[in-house]
Amino acid sequence: MIEVKNLSKDYRQHFWTPVRRVLDSVSFSVTQGEVFGFLGPNGSGKSTTIKILFEIVFATEGEAYLFGKPLGDKSSKARIGFLPENPYFYDYLTSRQFLMFHGQLLGLDRATLEKRIPEVLDLVGMRGTDSLYLRNFSKGMLQRIGLAQAIVHDPDLVILDEPMTGLDPVGRKEVRDLMVHLQDQGKTVFFSTHILSDVETVCDRVAILNKGKLLKIGSLDELISVDTKYVDMVWGSSNAKLQKYFKTLDAKLSISADSLYLKLAPHADESAKRFESRVSEVVQKGLSEGGTLHSLSPKKETLEDVFVKQVGNLESRV
Repeated sequence: MIEVKNLSKDYRQHFWTPVRRVLDSVSFSVTQGEVFGFLGPNGSGKSTTIKILFEIVFATEGEAYLFGKPLGDKSSKARIGFLPENPYFYDYLTSRQFLMFHGQLLGLDRATLEKRIPEVLDLVGMRGTDSLYLRNFSKGMLQRIGLAQAIVHDPDLVILDEPMTGLDPVGRKEVRDLMVHLQDQGKTVFFSTHILSDVETVCDRVAILNKGKLLKIGSLDELISVDTKYVDMVWGSSNAKLQKYFKTLDAKLSISADSLYLKLAPHADESAKRFESRVSEVVQKGLSEGGTLHSLSPKKETLEDVFVKQVGNLESRV
């Protein structure tokens, strides 16, 4: 559906200033029927990549294809729905008029749109707003109308640039549900974001971009380690023998009036199997010392851990 090969983009603010490379030999592909997350901090090159796909700007080097055809092919563009990061809306139109206008630009006839518009408004959680003027909409409502115009013509590929912007938690969930709904219909969704919790919920594969370079790409299972980072234990007894034993361990211990909190992490180069065995030994010994185990919570690596590890701190991103 999307194929990008060694894409680079240079900008020069003035002819006497040095060239600034905002995309540097980026390559990836998006297959049919998947939800693909394009991740990166602000200024990493996500929006530039999307603008190149739509020929809003042009690449300095490299090439890209949509549906296997070079950029600019009209038949390919007709199969794409797009929501830019900062869309502009005609606020003197109602939502129905706005969608009718965009649908007709896309070649749909009025009879088809009369049936399609209520369906689309329902999908984006805007049922009953067809006669309301956009000037009275909140930022989140405008974002939903933007999503509606992106799918009004039933595209095969939906490209969304920061689609969660301005949405509350309920709105974000509805957008995630919409992505899953589109995927269930065989559509492909490509979206850029920096809201990692949304990515973990819906994405089949993700790519991480920073300072114009593609750092990682793959499925969540491929990117996120399945090994346990550490184990949290809460013990409901704080007798002296149990405290003495826990203090001999290479672990973080916190003591309250009636509970002990133990954080146990694997040693360097310790295998996952050996760490699990060590955790079992601690549990058995703690029980034998008269302790009562209230909870044991293994903590795994998250996408946020991977993202921060790849992107680094703020200074390294500037």
